[in-house]
Amino acid sequence: MRFDRLLTHARLATMAANGRPYGGTDADAVGIRDGRIVWIGTSEDLPDSVEIHERDDLDGRWVTPALIDCHTHLVFAGDRSGEFERRLAGESYESIARSGGGIKSTVNAVRSATAAELAATALSRLDALNAEGLGTVEIKSGYGLNFESEINMLKAARSLGLVSGVRVRTTLLAAHAVPPEYAGKADAYIDEVCIPLIAEAARQGLADAVDAYCEGIGFSPEQVRRLFEAAKAAGLPVKLHADQLSDLDGAALAAEFGALSADHLEYTNEAGIAAMAKAGMTAVILPGAFYCLNETKKPPIAALREAGVPMALATDANPGTSPVLSLLTIANMGCTLFGMTVEEALAGITRDGARALGLGNEIGTIETGKRCDLAIWDVERPAELVQWIGAKPLHGRILNGEWA
Repeated sequence: MRFDRLLTHARLATMAANGRPYGGTDADAVGIRDGRIVWIGTSEDLPDSVEIHERDDLDGRWVTPALIDCHTHLVFAGDRSGEFERRLAGESYESIARSGGGIKSTVNAVRSATAAELAATALSRLDALNAEGLGTVEIKSGYGLNFESEINMLKAARSLGLVSGVRVRTTLLAAHAVPPEYAGKADAYIDEVCIPLIAEAARQGLADAVDAYCEGIGFSPEQVRRLFEAAKAAGLPVKLHADQLSDLDGAALAAEFGALSADHLEYTNEAGIAAMAKAGMTAVILPGAFYCLNETKKPPIAALREAGVPMALATDANPGTSPVLSLLTIANMGCTLFGMTVEEALAGITRDGARALGLGNEIGTIETGKRCDLAIWDVERPAELVQWIGAKPLHGRILNGEWA
């Protein structure tokens, strides 16, 4: 047996569903080869014949899977801080959007930027997430609203993975908003821009999934259905911004297409939850948007829990409705705002975040055979990661078996 690296004297929160809190284990050592976890055990059980290239003593530190942010809009241009002031003055997000603000105010800036410029401005935002133990991030397009700019956004997102070392999953948010040139012609926008975009993104290998915004100020269920049929034809899985501001049966629509996840879900009804459970979907809970928009309708956490629907947590990092670059703060919000347990919150940014990206067999837990993406923490208990806001508990990351 050969290990490229052996980690010893670790306290492992594997986050595997083994019946113990945080996936706890008596093991204190992890063997790594070719970027994979190949052995987990105690130091005393280490085979005598093992060949170890590098050995790292973690001195009793806690180790979790590297964190996963499964819903972000990190790639964008421009500034929307003025909208923050407008909302503080009492104006609603819907009102701002209908007056030309919101998503549309970012569109002009994105359309004026190159892929390289978009990537450069996003890198500092990604660095903030990395500082909290990030291993995988999903990045959506959706601010270009035309063929060229959407492709540029996907290219920018792909390039971030190359320069940062984290795994980047790209999502073509094909139907995010109706651009000004298609005002009053949403159906034409779906047919003439969104559906061709899906085919081209698939052809170039730029998208790992397709998403849409199903909402009164976004797109109707019928329009989303046409989009998802095109995604299915292109061989791409789907996700959905569902039931954030109203109940349009978005969760059930996503389940109809076997979506990886339905996200937001504040207004999701019981039938939608049942459909998600039957389809094996993941719910992505986004407390940052709830908090920043000063919403009062909470997602149905207890009903999702009772139905056995896994609940991921994500930053929804974006310039308007969730300017949040801290997954650990989001985990705290999931507990304090929505009543999730600490263990649910940590699972939401590891194991269940992986499920929301279709990567549950690859990352999200510390188990043999999985990619070795780990976060090492200077804490006494895993709950500290969720309890504190603004702390910097990360000791280091190991991504694909190497210190990052």
